[in-house]
Amino acid sequence: MELKGKWLVTGLIIAISMACVLSLFASSDPDGLERVAEDQGFAKKAEGQEAIHSPIPDYAVPGIKNENLATSLAGLIGVLIMLGVTFGWAKVLKEKR
Repeated sequence: MELKGKWLVTGLIIAISMACVLSLFASSDPDGLERVAEDQGFAKKAEGQEAIHSPIPDYAVPGIKNENLATSLAGLIGVLIMLGVTFGWAKVLKEKR
């Protein structure tokens, strides 16, 4: 395997490891926007009114009872989706050259 391919594989392994392991240490506190909505009292109005349906709500794969596994899988799926988007976009840009 050439050097470029080794870096790609190494980077992918690091990204997947970080997504699967570090996601378990994420804070359960609300993010900034959710916190403001709670503080200002309009968070309840938004419940159940998603603009876009999320296939992985609250960063956990639905239907999996083990919370740690559900969170790690959500991280893995996120990495794989971004990998696909990145390579797809790179292919489009390369073809335009």
